[in-house]
Order: sequence, then C-alpha cells, then structure tokens
Amino acid sequence: MGLGREEEVEIHNPPRFRPGERVCATRHIKNDGTYPGKEIGASLVRKGDAGFVRDVGTFLQQFYIYAVEWIDRGIVVGMRARELTSLDQVPSLATAECNYRSEGNAR
Repeated sequence: MGLGREEEVEIHNPPRFRPGERVCATRHIKNDGTYPGKEIGASLVRKGDAGFVRDVGTFLQQFYIYAVEWIDRGIVVGMRARELTSLDQVPSLATAECNYRSEGNAR
C-alpha cells in the first residue's frame, strides 16, 4: 500500500552536484518558512540566478539538499537537484541565459 506519489531515493546514487560547482536556478524559489529572517513567500532565488554549491547534505535519508551560495543575493539556500542546473557541464546557451540573469538584467 503506497502513500500516493513515491519519489526515487536519490541517495542511492552519487550527488548530481559537487561543492564548488557553479549552478543556475531553474525555478523561482520562495521562502516556505524554513529560511530565517525572511517573510514566508518572500523571493529568495530567481530563475536564472547563478551561484556555487557550498555543501551537500541529505534530507529524510532520501534526497540530496545542496547548500547553494547566491553571491549576488548574499544568501545560502538549500536546493533540490531539480531546481538547479550545472554551469560547469551544460551547453553554452544555458550558460548564456544564466550569465544574463546573474549580471542583474531583469526579464
């Protein structure tokens, strides 16, 4: 008997990103109440922001959580792999999109 939607246990495989790797946000991230000092619903990271993985941890012995430093925003936010893409291992088009956003240009 399942609990509905079951997800893959990520920690059975190596982490997708390593500390020091440059990454780009693939989604807008808002505070769900777990980020201290910000209102719930406040924007933390915008799609296209560039950052660096500082650390890799786990959550519920199932998922990797990547502590990403968003230098332009001056914050570190825990992110899931599905919310990130590597800038060190992607085609130049994705890198250009992320670099455009990280230079402070709004869309």
